[in-house]
Amino acid sequence: RKIPLKKVEDVGGRYDVNQKIAGVSDYVSVSFGENVLLLSTDETEELERDLYGAILDHEYVLVKSPAVAGGVVQDTEWEKGKLKTNENELAIAVEDGRLISVELDDVSGFEAGPKEVRGGKKPVLEIEHTSDEGTTIETHVSAKKQVAEVCGSFVTRGLEETESAIELDETERRVLVALYSGVSPFDIPEFLDEDVDKIEEIYERLVTAGVLEEVRVRREVDLTARGRNIASESMDQ
Repeated sequence: RKIPLKKVEDVGGRYDVNQKIAGVSDYVSVSFGENVLLLSTDETEELERDLYGAILDHEYVLVKSPAVAGGVVQDTEWEKGKLKTNENELAIAVEDGRLISVELDDVSGFEAGPKEVRGGKKPVLEIEHTSDEGTTIETHVSAKKQVAEVCGSFVTRGLEETESAIELDETERRVLVALYSGVSPFDIPEFLDEDVDKIEEIYERLVTAGVLEEVRVRREVDLTARGRNIASESMDQ
C-alpha cells in the first residue's frame, strides 16, 4: 500500500499506554483524508522521526522570532526560513543567517490558527519556548496547511508530556511556587518552615517527574518548562 507523503495530514501517537490497539501500545499513527493508519515496528521511534523528517525537512516557511519576548509583543518582521527536524529539536535556518532552535523539552505553550500574514490569512503556529538565553519567547511559524499541521504535531510532543497528569500535594505546589517566585532552592526549607529532609525528598520526586532539573549536587535545582507551567497555574488558583 502506497501513501504519498503530500497526503499525510498528521503523525503521532507513538506511546499510548492507556489505549491498546490489538494488544499493541507502541505505534505511529498516520492520518490522511478520513483514514488513520497505525504502524507498529521494532523501531517505532526511528519510524516516527523519519516520517517527520521526510515531511518537514527542507520545507520553506515564514518565521517571526521572537514575536513575543517576556510577554511583550516585538516589532519583528516575517522572514523566510527552512525547517530541519532533529530528535528533540525544530531548527529553522533564517535567510539572514540566524538559526532559530526550538527544543521540544522547552516548549511551554502552543496555539495554531489562521492569522494575517503579509496581506492574507495563512496557518500560523505560535510556539512558546525558552530561548538560548533562558528567557521565555514566542516563535511564530507560517506554512502551507500540511507543513503547519505536521509541524504542530512535532513541536507539541514535548508539550503533551509536559502537560501529562501529575498529582502534587500542597507542599509540593508551594515548593514550585516559591522557586517560580525566585526563592533559592537552598532557602526553601526555611522559607516554607519545612524539614530539610522532607524538601530533599520533594526535590527527588519532582526531578524524577521531570518538573525540576538538577543543576548540581546538594540539590540546586531549577524549574523545567513543565514546572513553570504547574507553578504558574498554582499561582492563579
